[in-house]
Amino acid sequence: MTDFARSLRANFKLLDGGAGRIGLLRQAAFARFAELGLPTTQDEDWKYTNLAPLTQIQFAPPEEARPPTLEQLDRLAGGSPGDAAIRLVFVDGRYRAELSSRGTSTGGAYIGGLGTAHAERPEFVERELARHADYQRDALTALNTAFIEDGAFIHLPAGAILQAPIHLLFVSTAHRKPTLSQPRNLIVLGAGSQATVIETWAGLSDEVYFTNAVTEVVLGDNAQLDHYKLQEEGARAFHIALTQVQHGRDSRFNSHSVALGAALARNDVRALFAREGSECTLNGLYMATGKQHLDNRTLIDHQSPRCTSRELYKGVLDGQSRGVFSGRVLVRHDAQKTDASQTNKNLLLSDEAVVDTKPQLEIFADDVKCAHGAAVGQLDEDALFYLRSRGIGQEAAKSLLTYAFASEMVNLIPLAPLRARVRELVTSRLPEWEKLKEVA
Repeated sequence: MTDFARSLRANFKLLDGGAGRIGLLRQAAFARFAELGLPTTQDEDWKYTNLAPLTQIQFAPPEEARPPTLEQLDRLAGGSPGDAAIRLVFVDGRYRAELSSRGTSTGGAYIGGLGTAHAERPEFVERELARHADYQRDALTALNTAFIEDGAFIHLPAGAILQAPIHLLFVSTAHRKPTLSQPRNLIVLGAGSQATVIETWAGLSDEVYFTNAVTEVVLGDNAQLDHYKLQEEGARAFHIALTQVQHGRDSRFNSHSVALGAALARNDVRALFAREGSECTLNGLYMATGKQHLDNRTLIDHQSPRCTSRELYKGVLDGQSRGVFSGRVLVRHDAQKTDASQTNKNLLLSDEAVVDTKPQLEIFADDVKCAHGAAVGQLDEDALFYLRSRGIGQEAAKSLLTYAFASEMVNLIPLAPLRARVRELVTSRLPEWEKLKEVA
């Protein structure tokens, strides 16, 4: 057992509690984490992201802190699409019903906290929980599984169509000492059902804390999930998250990821086409400055025939920041008629910014249509000169061209209030943007 694992066992009592399947699952998962240890840069999947700083920190469970005010929640939830949205609030990984707008457990649907759902309907939850995210191979998933306690549980029965989005607001309140929270989310959509889920991750302080999250998504036949993630954690935070998607026949998963916060963040999305005729779209925007490190890793596993995947990620790196994109599209032997494309584009705004991009195609079928590519560049000098010749200052011209690069990803977000929120966050990072608005 590593010193890091030994420290966690000493500081967290949750590992020793709980009977039944969940209790046994926690013990088995922690044993596997202790065996695997935190990944290092010697592991190919973590070649460009160093987690060694985590081992130097003594993490403790979050203390019972003063809950966020409604004003704070409204500010953090600026992307929530109107009063009709169902807002579920999680403080340091735990569901807070008194801060949430409403949930539901009627008509076969359940929208609420995982801990509450498991207490009320254990068989209902355990049918899918920890069946898809593989803790045997992934150390961080094993760590999260060892601490399964709370998070979001969303279940829609066959044919249910939610008109209002579900907004999951995860707030960290770290103060005085470094804390570790590990939300576990489970989203299960029955055949023909449809839902929109927004995840917002934010911190109320700039103290050190570590969020290690896992979301399992199970899509029935013809189900559709539109999934949005906005990561704006605190400046000293660590954020590692996995979204694991299991596709049923003719199901659709649309993902929009925006990463702006944290000192070190990794967003991992894995989609398995378990049945034929499914579609998956992954869009992502990451913007880093200072010494931020933002890592995006995707895996689209075309296991079944006649499935379609589309992937577009863009990065904007400034200061001494580092961006990572590693995308893998795997087309298995039986996955004939696969249609897949993957693109990663990066804009470097300083000489010290670095990006590592690694798009991958592995094709074992012979009747497919696949493409992938990556590009890394700087602002176009001719375009800068053109704007300067029209009386626009140097910094304002850079901001205008930077936004032109990032705006493609912003405009791909179909939810208007969320799109406006992301646009506001993106432009707030651009020097002299307010002056440009005045000129316009």
